Parts: sequence; C-alpha cells; structure tokens
Amino acid sequence: MSEKPAQSQPYPGETGEMTPRPRDEMRDYTGSGLLAGRRALVTGGDSGIGRAVAVGFAKEGADVAITYLDEDADARHTKKLVEQEGRRCVTLGGDMADEGHTREVVRRAAQELGGIDVLVLHHGTQKPVQDVREITTDQLERTFHVNVYSLFWAVQEALDHMPDDGSIVFTGSINGLRGNKTLIDYAASKAAAMTFAQSMAQSLADRGIRVNCVAPGPVWTPLIPATFDAERVEGFGEQSPMGRAAEPDEIAPSYVFFASNRLSSFYTGQNLVPAGGEIHPG
Repeated sequence: MSEKPAQSQPYPGETGEMTPRPRDEMRDYTGSGLLAGRRALVTGGDSGIGRAVAVGFAKEGADVAITYLDEDADARHTKKLVEQEGRRCVTLGGDMADEGHTREVVRRAAQELGGIDVLVLHHGTQKPVQDVREITTDQLERTFHVNVYSLFWAVQEALDHMPDDGSIVFTGSINGLRGNKTLIDYAASKAAAMTFAQSMAQSLADRGIRVNCVAPGPVWTPLIPATFDAERVEGFGEQSPMGRAAEPDEIAPSYVFFASNRLSSFYTGQNLVPAGGEIHPG
C-alpha cells in the first residue's frame, strides 16, 4: 500500500483531514537560542512548512506573526504550539492576493511585535492543468498575484520595519528550477519569485539584510490533497530519488539556518534545495 493513499479535500486544505497527518510540529527539535529576541513574520504559517517554521523559530527564541487565508483551526493550532514555547504568536487571516491586505498584515505584524527581524514569504497557490490552454487569464492573474505580486508588496512594506541585520527568506520550489508539465503557471511564478530574491539580495547588501530562498521538492502538506486529484495524491513524492515526500519538519531547519545570523551571516542570494536527492541547477 502506498504511504500516501488517494485522497482529496477542498482548497486550501486542512491538516486534520490528511491521511497520514504530516509531521509539522517540530516535536523532536531542540532550540539553542539562535533567534533569541528576534521578531519574525511567516506568511502562510498556519500549516505544513509554514507551521513547522513558526514553531522552529519559537523554539529558537523568536516571537512570531503568521498569515493565513481562512484556515482558522490550523492557525489556532500553530498559535498554541508557538505559545507553548513561551513566545508570542499573532495570527493574521486574509487573502495575500489583495495588495491592501498584504501591506496591512506586514504593518500589523511590525506593530504587534515591535518590528520585523525575519520575514519569511512562504504563502502560495497552485492549480494543475493537463494543457497550457486550460490556464485562464483569471487563473494566471491569481497565481501571480499570490505567488509574485504579494512578495513585492510585502518586501516594500517590511523594509521600513527591518533592522540592517535582518533576514528575508523566500519559499521557492524545485519546479521553479526545472519546470513542471502540469504546474505550468505555478512553476513560472516560482522562478520569478526566486529571481526576485536574488535581485533583492543584491539590492539590500549595503544594508546588511540577507535575502535567500528555500526551494523544496515534494512535501506532504495540505496544499497537496487540496489541489491534486485523489489519484495523483496516491504515492505522492515517490518519484524523488529518496522514494518519498518530505515532512514539513524536515524542511523547516533550512529556514532556521537562513534566519540565523549566527549560522548564515555570509549567505545571501542563495538557494537551499531540500528535494530528496534530485540533482538540479541551483
């Protein structure tokens, strides 16, 4: 039997409806103060990789704000996990495709936390197709508003609230490095996001703000059963050289690495690609 049985659920998906449940609570992770006193905004922080990142940051000593679309139960659970580590968690719901909302959540996070030291731009959307002609202008606009435009808006707004030793971490994708025959607009949007990250690394070097990117391969998160049909979900990730999808807990330490000045002070404009052994241009 496949490790990931056939299943589907409505977009954007809920963790509690997944079989098996993803490992996304960083239960076996022990922090060492790498982010003590820091303030982090993690977009798309309610579940999956975003949840694991928020909890990992909290375990390293950071207060955290998370954004999410409308997955209230998942957001509440992430908040509980962060607070169990003795850190603050601000939850900010709404659609990052909307410019006004995106700018407002950055301002609110900075106000609530007293600033933003680490900005993690992790939110995203995808919709597979069998033929490029299926991609409507509405779909294309939504993909790029969520996956690209909102990154510009968030960075523009955050820079007034970030110190000169801050860190910005984008979530890219292995699909942004080598394309994907069914996630066509998504792959294009992730390539744009990853190039934006490299441009910002150059632009912000004088300020000492480091900008890097984590570009995962297949990861078991609610987005998978919420965007793929049930048959495609079955066996998800088994095409990777390691023969399986990653768990969110396996990806989150890459974000801790880039967020921590102690670990990655000489890294900017770089990609980390946790993709289960897939060889890639990077």
